[in-house]
Amino acid sequence: MDKGTIIGVSAGFGLIMVSMIMGGGIAPFIDIPSLVMVIGGTIAATFVNFPFEDVVGLVKVTQKTLREETMTPKKYIQQIVGISKKARTNGLLAIEEDLEKVDQDFMKVTLQHVVNGTEPDDLSNIMQAELAIMAERHKMGQKIYMAMGTYCPAFGMVGTLIGLIFMLQNLSDPSSVGPGMAMAMLTTFYGSLFSNLLFIPLSGKLKLRSEKEIQFKEMLLMGILSVQAEESPRVIQNKLQSYINPTERGLLSEKGEEA
Repeated sequence: MDKGTIIGVSAGFGLIMVSMIMGGGIAPFIDIPSLVMVIGGTIAATFVNFPFEDVVGLVKVTQKTLREETMTPKKYIQQIVGISKKARTNGLLAIEEDLEKVDQDFMKVTLQHVVNGTEPDDLSNIMQAELAIMAERHKMGQKIYMAMGTYCPAFGMVGTLIGLIFMLQNLSDPSSVGPGMAMAMLTTFYGSLFSNLLFIPLSGKLKLRSEKEIQFKEMLLMGILSVQAEESPRVIQNKLQSYINPTERGLLSEKGEEA
């Protein structure tokens, strides 16, 4: 699981619980009906707003978002440069035997197109279309999370209004006003908490992960198109180095020279 997400969520809930304990205890902040109102209402509104398949598919998107990042540009730059050397020496068909060593699906499919003789323009269009579809799929996940972040506080207010109505019906008993008001405010608390600590941050994380993944795959596509054009391995490496930070570029150059 992504360390940043674990640290952020744990720290957020932890600090809030510490504040509760210092203020008198956690028990006053636990109310199951309020929690059901906020979470249940948010999920219900999400199903109303978005297609059923997209909401259900959010589970897979979430799992992908919470996993540790596995994109390692340096590794694949070195692999592409190695493939380019072989292609220049033995021809493009010679790289077919290296396909089994490629553990990145997008890169593997793109190289297979090269081996199959797909024209460069067609190859670029095919893979760019795949990236565009992936980006739209990720955008849907972002929209759902952002919508849930909007619904949560709204249902918190709905729960508060329901609590206030019950409280106003019992104004004849002054001793019930304070506890009733506190209970009514809990739904607003839950709505703000889940919105700002879970749903909106997850939407932002999914956006960043999507941008990084698209940039990474664009790098792979550029490298493979350069291999197909039989460009110099050194030129290809210099092109792809623009996708990584300057410190890693130096280390990559040293490894390339050693190889």
